[in-house]
Amino acid sequence: MAAQNFLLHVHISSDIVRKMTLSSRPESVNELKTMIKEKFKLDFDFNLSYEDPDFDGQLCSLVDIEELPQKAVVKAVRSEIDASSVASDDTITLPHVVTPDRTERWPYVFPVPTFSYEVELILGEGNATREKTGKTLKLSRGQKHDILETLAAKMHSFKAYPNDKEVSKVAEALITKHPCLKEPGSQTGWYGWKNSLKFKMGNYRTKLSRAGFHEVAVNCGKRSRNNPDKQAPHTNIKRPKRAEVNFLPNFPIGEDMASLEQLRLQILEEVKKSDKNLVLIMKLMQTTFALRRKEVITENLPVGDILERWPAFKIESQICSEFHKITNVNLKNHFYAVLDQHAPRLQSLFRKKAARTGKVSEVLSQLFRIYDLQENVDIHVRRAAILRALPTYLQEDDSNFLKTWDVEQSDEPDIDDVPLGLLSISGNSTDATFFCPEKIAVVLEGNIVIDFPTLADAFVMLFGLTYALDLSYPKELANTFDFTQKVLMGLEDGKLRPRVLSLKNELFAVE
Repeated sequence: MAAQNFLLHVHISSDIVRKMTLSSRPESVNELKTMIKEKFKLDFDFNLSYEDPDFDGQLCSLVDIEELPQKAVVKAVRSEIDASSVASDDTITLPHVVTPDRTERWPYVFPVPTFSYEVELILGEGNATREKTGKTLKLSRGQKHDILETLAAKMHSFKAYPNDKEVSKVAEALITKHPCLKEPGSQTGWYGWKNSLKFKMGNYRTKLSRAGFHEVAVNCGKRSRNNPDKQAPHTNIKRPKRAEVNFLPNFPIGEDMASLEQLRLQILEEVKKSDKNLVLIMKLMQTTFALRRKEVITENLPVGDILERWPAFKIESQICSEFHKITNVNLKNHFYAVLDQHAPRLQSLFRKKAARTGKVSEVLSQLFRIYDLQENVDIHVRRAAILRALPTYLQEDDSNFLKTWDVEQSDEPDIDDVPLGLLSISGNSTDATFFCPEKIAVVLEGNIVIDFPTLADAFVMLFGLTYALDLSYPKELANTFDFTQKVLMGLEDGKLRPRVLSLKNELFAVE
């Protein structure tokens, strides 16, 4: 059978649309992006959306290449970081702009680094001997030190505090690459290496702490014989707990508290202007990232004080940028791509639950009755339905998280006791308020921070702010935020709450 051609209309910008013919379906979305880049000579990063014929041409994020219709309208959407760096004024320069310390997440398969020339030579001979005779290699103390030190440095390049599972993966990767190092008396063959790596990582962090590395130095100086009044060594440890990649970076080389404070004041003045220079704000926020993280992580300031010192957090692009610096994940694009990918399956699961009996089913049934009455069900309404049903399905109460404010009925919203939530603002509050709102505001510690036109936009920005401001998730919605972090955003730490794990299993089950 002859291969079928694919005909695409590629929207590169609001006024540039190009035609593209493919002889066959690309192997992956990334391959299609590469083909588009090469054909149209694009020098920026982007994600792809397409007009979904099953939903009257509504835009849908292209995550699976199999979803691409044979004849499709495709839109190249600039990534947040790339798009926000484009402006009409290209002459603005800032000499101290730096990138965060880490640019990669912990890998699925740990890449064992190259050791010193001597050790590599010995390992090569040892592997050959192991293959011929089955004998393992006996290392000298110095050779083992070299291996552990090199592995510790590589591990630290991904994470300062790897967990037990991650250290096990490193030990396993080591003996997989170098079978001569396998331990004959160990059931796994690497248990002793795992313990040695744990101790070595502790020693490595101690060295970095003495050298002034902020991410580990923040936890030094705990209670000891010489400091009996300080906290116990295992209390209030400040470390990444939600898969953060750049948790507490050092100041840029050549910068100190005073110089970064001057740049912060410059941000303060720029944000006050009616015609803000967003490119300059972006660059200043990038340079002052380490100062901001130090204040957020170590000083325990109230949210209001942080927002007063860093008012750029009330700008959507800066929330996205801060989240990207902390996690190396594109906030909006990733969230919407995965949410839209799983929306049909999630809605099916929620409707099945609604058809049963019980309190949860009654709430879901009422919610979908309202949803089905909507006249214009677009992608925003579908996303809102999923996000409204999610807490109920996970058996959580969102009454103190989702609030409404009818401006015709009261002058002020009742949000004083809301530590973290969303507020639907309208002139006529109804049951469908969250599906088709006039606007929805993000609320932190009883104060409105920023508002958006849809529930999904407000929710994802609120999620981004929990990372930017190091905020705890609402206890009553722990499952909902856990699902958002680990399933929708892919920020996995190896542990899932029971109800979240159950939903994830149902989501990926093959019917």
